[in-house]
Amino acid sequence: MKNIISGTAYVLGDNIDTDQILTAEYLKVNPSTPEGYAQLAGLAMCGLPEGALPFLDASGQRAAHPIIVAGKNFGCGSSREHAVIALGAAGVQAVLAQSYARIFFRNCVATGEVLPLASATRLSDRLRTGDRVEIDNDAQTVTLLDCGETAAIDPAGELANIVAAGGLFAYARASGRIKSA
Repeated sequence: MKNIISGTAYVLGDNIDTDQILTAEYLKVNPSTPEGYAQLAGLAMCGLPEGALPFLDASGQRAAHPIIVAGKNFGCGSSREHAVIALGAAGVQAVLAQSYARIFFRNCVATGEVLPLASATRLSDRLRTGDRVEIDNDAQTVTLLDCGETAAIDPAGELANIVAAGGLFAYARASGRIKSA
């Protein structure tokens, strides 16, 4: 398990839905091919409203910030796995939100693409895009590095190990719960 995740944050508000993360027109992209996976990386957050800060870096293929901080109900909307895969393909390591849509949270863990973490503290009001944060899974804290404040996060427990292994099936194989082919 990756115990410390640090980097800059891309900050969003409440009710960020899967259509903002990846619009439905791109569900035809096959994420199981290297070409499709790379294409999804360049489409991550393509449905954000006009005027939103750029999510991707200058290359257009990588997230400019490895951590997303959001408010309540992150990932609401449809149950598409493509949205989670697009974030992971773009290099997002973790999403830290107040709450999640259940299916989005489950898709994060099942695919092993992004670690979903929760904090009762409304960090989306305290941070700005580009602020530096450090998430410590062992200590169950997030430190806002630019101001030195620390907030509690909910325990990730075994979910962090599942994501680190590459998803539910990879974890089950690695832990001997299912046999490798």
